[in-house]
Amino acid sequence: MPRIALGLEYGGSTFCGWQTQPSGCAVQDCVERAVSEIAGARIATICAGRTDAGVHALAQVVHFDTSAERPESAWVRGVNALLPPAAAVLWAREIAGDFHARYGARERCYRYVILNHPLRPALDLGRVGWVYRPLDLASMREAARLLIGERDFSAFRSSECQAKSPVRELRRIEIGKCGDYVVFDLAANAFLHHMVRNIVGSLVYVGKGRHPPAWLGEVLAARERRLAAPTLEAAGLYLTRVEYDEKWGLPDVHRGQWFMQTANERSQL
Repeated sequence: MPRIALGLEYGGSTFCGWQTQPSGCAVQDCVERAVSEIAGARIATICAGRTDAGVHALAQVVHFDTSAERPESAWVRGVNALLPPAAAVLWAREIAGDFHARYGARERCYRYVILNHPLRPALDLGRVGWVYRPLDLASMREAARLLIGERDFSAFRSSECQAKSPVRELRRIEIGKCGDYVVFDLAANAFLHHMVRNIVGSLVYVGKGRHPPAWLGEVLAARERRLAAPTLEAAGLYLTRVEYDEKWGLPDVHRGQWFMQTANERSQL
């Protein structure tokens, strides 16, 4: 049976997360309804990373199996015609049966965007987090370095996390600023539930001067969620990239990067 891989982008504000819900409000519900109509049969999908309600995706990857023979254009234009406006298929490929969107991913990348300004966002509502106190980037970068590597991230794990192990390899944290926007880019082999939002929330505590950079290392070592900062809102979080072995030949399409760059550099336009 042929296996199809899709690349998706979606704005999380209008969905209750990726994972299917009885009410049918999830991204997965919308995608499966649309794909099933094109296939003429019930289709189940598997994604690279299950995003929470309000979290956005620039490059979600999904796979499904189907006996329907359709051109790739049907899985893109046809499915898009059936999806709500806040979700779109960017590309489709027929792929080998041993490809797996979740287990085959080598790396996942997330971006968290904060409007760091005394006044709350209006045009960016639902697209960015907001911190009104000035953030010290140097302190946050010093603290972030303490998290790099393969570590037990229990301190930054949701109590609802279903992962069997709290150990993850955090490969990169980059913190930049453009105008009034502070941008956090994180890359890891995989992330725990709420891990990005909890890490960035704790970095914000350091950036505001509430704790010194060394505090973050102490929180990590303690492995106690209650010691870290509260979970940041979902609005500022984006799944920006999922990396796979080159042998799969998946296209490198990240149309949403243009939007993100524009958002970060809006004050310079």
